[in-house]
Amino acid sequence: MDSPVLSLLGDESANSLAAATSASTGQVDDQDSLDAYSRTVSGVAESMAAAAIGIRVRKRTKQSQGAAAHALAGAGSGFVITPDGYAITNSHVVHGAEIIEAMLGDGNIGVAELIGDDPETDIALIRLGEGNRLTPAPLGSSGPLRVGQLVVAIGNPLGLQATVTAGVVSAVRRTLRSSTGGLIEDVIQTDAALNPGNSGGALVDSRGHVVGVNTAIIAGAQGICFAVPIDTAKWVVPALLRDGRVVRGRIGLSGSTVPVPRRIAVAHGLDLATAVRVVEVVKGEPAAAAGLDEGDLVIRLDGKPTVTVDEMRRILARNAVGRALDLVYLRRGKWIETVVHPAPDHPPAKPREAVPA
Repeated sequence: MDSPVLSLLGDESANSLAAATSASTGQVDDQDSLDAYSRTVSGVAESMAAAAIGIRVRKRTKQSQGAAAHALAGAGSGFVITPDGYAITNSHVVHGAEIIEAMLGDGNIGVAELIGDDPETDIALIRLGEGNRLTPAPLGSSGPLRVGQLVVAIGNPLGLQATVTAGVVSAVRRTLRSSTGGLIEDVIQTDAALNPGNSGGALVDSRGHVVGVNTAIIAGAQGICFAVPIDTAKWVVPALLRDGRVVRGRIGLSGSTVPVPRRIAVAHGLDLATAVRVVEVVKGEPAAAAGLDEGDLVIRLDGKPTVTVDEMRRILARNAVGRALDLVYLRRGKWIETVVHPAPDHPPAKPREAVPA
């Protein structure tokens, strides 16, 4: 609708005023901005259409006559990552399922096999039926994500197939408690709307690359949704493919990825932008026995830089149990070297802090 002020000025004066206003404010035409945004979101949705899947889970029940039956026990989302039908979803979507049904974008429904799941990271790997030649979703990297960056969530909320929502990265490096009670680290927070049924679906950047696996929302909140970073899924999936689970060592600490202060890096000759800050050390666990305490900055484990919490978890997942691992950390700027002996993992049972999406 034309502005009454511009109409009163006449076409020539109105055009001059509009141009002057645009130049002085640095603004671009709203329609052009909307078109660019719409083209981006639509392009992402189209590129993911063949890779996105819906998931229905069935479990055994008993009918009144005593005959066994399989009733619908839950639903979620997922996305294909290989042409021969391997797909990623959430552990909480398929854990304990007796029958998993996968719904493709073309409407076909087939039975999928659970290859393995990891409740600690809420990642699961399934495989669709033999004979499928599918279009996989391109996997990006969650490491470079920036707050404010456009992201698109694709899934099946409340059973509504292939639903697309868009938003921005609200925060990075959040922590979220998994169904086992452990902390999922470096979680992506977004305001792209998620609802029950979105769990396991793809969070995609503007290039159409998957950067996260949608996993949870905060009950009672609006626009506070979470996704497991795709960099986490990239190291979990090979372990699930090989063993059906992630075998990891436990040292008994929680931490967060933080920047290494420049003065600290220079003082110790460190070529690290980030490291792991110890948030909590559990009494009686290997980390406590090694002398670690809250606030320590872990920079190396088993000879490898601990640039992120995910990297530390990867190190502990690689046949760490039963070995003595060299550990290097800084305490109030002081360089300390020690040894830690990881124990077999057995996560405690604690309630979730967020409800599944």
